[in-house]
Amino acid sequence: MELTYLLNSGFLIQDEKVLLLFDDYEDPAGIMDAVYDKGDFDRLYIFATHAHFDHFGTHIRAYAPKTTRYIFGSDIKHTKRVKIFPTKKISYMKRYTQWEDDAIRVWSYDSTDVGISFLVKLPSGKRIFHAGDFNWWDWQDDTPDNIELAAKVFKRQLKRMENMEADVAFFPVDGRLGDSQEKGAIEFVKKTNLKAFVAMHRVEYPKWEPSEKFLAVSKNLPLWSPITPGESRTFDGDKLLEAFNS
Repeated sequence: MELTYLLNSGFLIQDEKVLLLFDDYEDPAGIMDAVYDKGDFDRLYIFATHAHFDHFGTHIRAYAPKTTRYIFGSDIKHTKRVKIFPTKKISYMKRYTQWEDDAIRVWSYDSTDVGISFLVKLPSGKRIFHAGDFNWWDWQDDTPDNIELAAKVFKRQLKRMENMEADVAFFPVDGRLGDSQEKGAIEFVKKTNLKAFVAMHRVEYPKWEPSEKFLAVSKNLPLWSPITPGESRTFDGDKLLEAFNS
């Protein structure tokens, strides 16, 4: 299974002949165009967790002819940008719902910002979790009331994910949060059963260097913190080859 970083929270996953494209708002390395033109796939599923500009780009409309399904957070339905997409190829998902066809199965979870997050089971049995903007958004300069609310909302949503299993999880480790950038990731790793963890939502920030506190809870979990568009890793069983912490 090949994992390729596009930008921000954008990733392309290729597992055998199935492609999953998540939150592609920009692709400066032209990865998806090249893969699409090559055509070495049977199914293409394009996901957008929500309508924020850095998660949902209208250029993905160009892939419609070979797209099996667009799977969007339900908030996208109310945007003007979605009107250019072929309606018959879109499925909108609200939080805590399911969608499936004869190849993949998708579960949606809530976010702590806008939209939803996705858990996808592939034909191979592998499971991919993409958090979207689900995170503990502990802004250090926020008001005490908002800081307390952010903690409560995050912990409430995380409880719904307790013991969730995923081969690879893509989760925000946002440098703008400063000393709090790992808070959500630490709790997420503690409560779920993962085989690999990929940090995202780090545009203009350097490679994430996990703290001792994070490493203590993640133990030997393979980690990857991509920075350059076009970076890729191969997932093999429970390993990320050339993993960040190898």
